[in-house]
Amino acid sequence: MASILKSLRLVGDPNRLRLMLLLEQEELSVAELQEILGKGQSQISTHLSQLKQAGLVDDRRTGKNAFYRLVAPAEMMDLLRQAAREVPETEQDRDALRLALRRRQDKVRRYFDELAGKFGRQYVPGRSWQGIAEALLRLMPPLVIADLGAGEGTIAQLMAQRAKKVIAIDNSEKMVEFGSGLAKKHGMSNLEYRLGELEDVPIRSGTVDLAFLSQALHHARHPERAVTEAWRILKPGGRIAILDLNRHHFEEAREMYADLWLGFSELEIERYLKGSGFRNVEAAIVFREQEPPYLETMLATGEK
Repeated sequence: MASILKSLRLVGDPNRLRLMLLLEQEELSVAELQEILGKGQSQISTHLSQLKQAGLVDDRRTGKNAFYRLVAPAEMMDLLRQAAREVPETEQDRDALRLALRRRQDKVRRYFDELAGKFGRQYVPGRSWQGIAEALLRLMPPLVIADLGAGEGTIAQLMAQRAKKVIAIDNSEKMVEFGSGLAKKHGMSNLEYRLGELEDVPIRSGTVDLAFLSQALHHARHPERAVTEAWRILKPGGRIAILDLNRHHFEEAREMYADLWLGFSELEIERYLKGSGFRNVEAAIVFREQEPPYLETMLATGEK
């Protein structure tokens, strides 16, 4: 009886309860638990040591790494799942766990990053990023696309080659004037530039198939409102695609590029999308720079 009471007192701590609920779903390393819970290494290790001594978790060594797994009785876990309703962080933990498991596949992604990095360094007749981009654009069905935060409109002009219509939105009069001039010069009648803010898009509700934000969200004063605006203008079944920087600490970007936000975490972007009503939300790092400040590009998608 004493050991049962001791175990119950031990798991009465919200952080240890969160640990056990996570380990019930997957074996995890200390580093992964740090990432999910946002706690320090020593704190996580102390909690795990206490749980291991109580016979509630065990570890498995793989090389230099140790993965912890749950060995607590099912009856206790039934009780802890009920107690989890009193710990609001457990819902966030589930989302963070999903992202941590996705990052386990990073080794494969790094391989393809390296492979992509070699693309174009050696001459191969007929192979170029431009050729691949053109091929992918031609596979895209004719859509009504909103390029939100379009800048000078390079991407908008590429998409206009195939799209039914592209509406490029930017808050700079000079950018809108410049882009409009290029569209007219090249006879792109399906490409329209409009002056507007990401948080107040000058497009009617429910009229767009794809809302695209490329390196624009970190310039928005209120990113969550910008995502909600994208949801508003999309048709039912329409999709959003966000290319932006992963959260970083390159403070110089505020002065150099007028960035309001130093990127976003995958979890933040997913919360913005889900909070606005998007379904089938996914976010992943798709590119890592090989030189300082080693910025990372994230792609996030969702469906209305």
